[in-house]
Amino acid sequence: METSYKDRIVQIISPVAFIVIWEMVARFNWIDVRFWPAPSTIMEASTKMISSGEIFRHLNISLVRLVLGFALGAIPGLVLGLAMGLFRWLRTILDPFIAFAYPIPKSSILPLIMLIFGLGEMTKVVTVALGVFFLVLINTVAGVRNIDSIYLDAAKNFGAGRVDTIIHVAFPGALPLIFAGLKLGLGAGLILIVIAEMVGARNGLGYLIWESWQSFAVARLYVGLIVIGLLGYVTTIAMEELEKRLVPWKES
Repeated sequence: METSYKDRIVQIISPVAFIVIWEMVARFNWIDVRFWPAPSTIMEASTKMISSGEIFRHLNISLVRLVLGFALGAIPGLVLGLAMGLFRWLRTILDPFIAFAYPIPKSSILPLIMLIFGLGEMTKVVTVALGVFFLVLINTVAGVRNIDSIYLDAAKNFGAGRVDTIIHVAFPGALPLIFAGLKLGLGAGLILIVIAEMVGARNGLGYLIWESWQSFAVARLYVGLIVIGLLGYVTTIAMEELEKRLVPWKES
């Protein structure tokens, strides 16, 4: 308990110390404040953006796109992953396609997505969905295949049908790796939504960063980066808390 308390103190002090040192070296002009503005300057810019509501408008728009894209990618990835994990014939058919498509950077096919869906909201949502889909799919397949065969055999011996096997054996057994895929997908979704908003949007956090770069408003750019980092941190913590409740046996 004592070690844990000390670790917590260090985790609080270390970022505070980093910010203080950054502020000092910026004020003494030991770094180029054009590219590394002082934390106080960034705080001033963030205060203005909060009071005007600008940052919340961009954040809300990006959140909606992220949630829709995450759902559009995670649900099919989960369903197909469970099926591929359970049925070897399906895995044999689809494995070559997954192996081919997964390594392709999803940002590189953004122009193709824009050709198909135009410059509207669907382009951003589909871009996120593609990144999430493969990570959830691959981890779900691995989770199902890691289940001890004795549990699947027991379900079959007790007369469980395919649906019952999926719901009561495959899905719970694969949950730890499913959550790993969901957390990875969430991180990939954040990256992709920023890229998509930089290229084909007039709002959102990605647009905010791109527009700030174009106008050389570096403090505003840092505000966008910090908000994205905080969003990733909060969503990761939320996902971990959900995992603790749904997969309590993982901790034990």
